[in-house]
Amino acid sequence: MKSSPHIFLTGGTGFFGRALLRSWYAAYEAGASVPVVTILSRSPTNFVNRYPEFSNLSWLKFHVGDICESATFPRGNSFSHILHAAADSTLGPKLSLLQRFNQIVDGTRNVLEYAVACGAKRFLLTSSGGVYGPQPPDMEKIPEDYNGIPDPLNPANAYSVAKRTAEHLCTLYQDAHHIEMVIARCFSFVGPDLPLDVHFAIGNFIRDALHGDSIQVFGDGTPLRTYLDQEDLAHWLMTLLERGQSGEAYNVGSDEVVSIAELAYRVRDLLAPHKSVEIRGQSSAGQGRNRYVPDIRKAREKLGLAVRIPLAEAIQRAGAGCPI
Repeated sequence: MKSSPHIFLTGGTGFFGRALLRSWYAAYEAGASVPVVTILSRSPTNFVNRYPEFSNLSWLKFHVGDICESATFPRGNSFSHILHAAADSTLGPKLSLLQRFNQIVDGTRNVLEYAVACGAKRFLLTSSGGVYGPQPPDMEKIPEDYNGIPDPLNPANAYSVAKRTAEHLCTLYQDAHHIEMVIARCFSFVGPDLPLDVHFAIGNFIRDALHGDSIQVFGDGTPLRTYLDQEDLAHWLMTLLERGQSGEAYNVGSDEVVSIAELAYRVRDLLAPHKSVEIRGQSSAGQGRNRYVPDIRKAREKLGLAVRIPLAEAIQRAGAGCPI
């Protein structure tokens, strides 16, 4: 990246955004150079009140706005890079399926239009591994060139189909306006900023380990997942923003595979060894992806990225960083 880039960041107060902010803040505290960052947020005051370490920083600015309301975007600004990380999966269940689809697609279109208006040269979209649809049972890891898709006739796939649509919008804007577009297909993550009270299994297990009588597994525990630490996530996203090949998608995640049952026991052993694990025994068949595992060779071989923090350490970091 050239010196003193100016990044426009959406989703900067969510899980991805906080991972990035903590990475930049650590670099800043260590005396390293950091980009100038402007965050679009509906309620920056609430965020800064909760995270006062991000207030009054010379390199960080907040602007009140909403990705679905393009008139609220800052005007008269010039940005070299845009990182569109809004509309992740954290708050999705609180929206209707149509609202969820519209937020992702319309919000991405608004940010793309803004990229054109402000003269951005590079654009990173945080997409999802969900764009591949169900992982075939005989496919160990999903590569970027697998062109499976979620069933567009199933309303429950609103999030994944919207992410696929957002990717295509980026391709169209790259073709029309010659902005360098890079897609980050994000899988599963863990870290101190991961919400413990939503639909993320590892967050629920950490919550149970810290606060519950036992660790509850709702299902039979057989689905397979991988989890990338949020510090690695931030490093990967910035690398993609800086050096990802224009017009390419990259899987973002870990290659350390664990079953949900194994994960529950690992969280228990690391954070609360005196507690029990209860597997409720409900079959997971027909209730979502049984395997959700990325092939990360492309990011490793093309960009030199690696999983630097193993799962056990990531769990311990998350447990230590969560409020008791």
